Amino acid sequence: MVGFYNYTVILTYMSLVSSVTGMFFTFRGHLSIGILCLALSGLFDAFDGKVARSKKDRTMDEKRFGIQIDSLCDLVSFGVFPVVLCWYSGMNTPVGMLILAMYCLAGMIRLAYYNVLEEKKNNDDYDAEVIETPNGRKYFHGMPITAISVGLPVIYVTSPLLGTYFPIVLHAIMIIALVLFITDFRFPKPTTKELMVIIAIVAVAVVWLMLRYMVRRRIINLPYVIGLMCGRGLF
Repeated sequence: MVGFYNYTVILTYMSLVSSVTGMFFTFRGHLSIGILCLALSGLFDAFDGKVARSKKDRTMDEKRFGIQIDSLCDLVSFGVFPVVLCWYSGMNTPVGMLILAMYCLAGMIRLAYYNVLEEKKNNDDYDAEVIETPNGRKYFHGMPITAISVGLPVIYVTSPLLGTYFPIVLHAIMIIALVLFITDFRFPKPTTKELMVIIAIVAVAVVWLMLRYMVRRRIINLPYVIGLMCGRGLF
């Protein structure tokens, strides 16, 4: 068989499958489930590197394969998939189409540049994607494309507050994201504690979105659920 098959690539594959599944739901008009899938892809991506590095006896070919599939999956999960979500969220005008096309292009350029830096690192021509300062703080060259898996869920949660301004904010967020992808500045890499906080924030956002989705679809009766929980002393 072509390729490498071991536990080091499982989370990367799961990220891709989650995003493709999210696209299917988005095509059917289930944007909240799409956002859930995007958040899951971001969660899987956050830990796939740690899992891969846990295998100490990886060959150079396995490392290179991991770099390639990580970037290819990221392009689909955090490049193409957010474009689909935004398209179905109102960015389907000529201006929106241009922004989304530029977003996807900027994401591809960033990921290709990441591959170049990682290849140089593996060849001991050290210029890695992650910069480490003397005080131990780590930084990325620009904003990682995976950051969109945090930004979009938060924006969608605040959409009721934004009201008619939501499309404007969504356009602005995608413009800012594409610029930050290809701008070479030091973007702080989250520490483990910071990563846990980010995951918690996104989790709360996704739970709220799913709850709102199920109430709108009349899958659950919110007053009944709240009354039941209060009756059992949960609140």
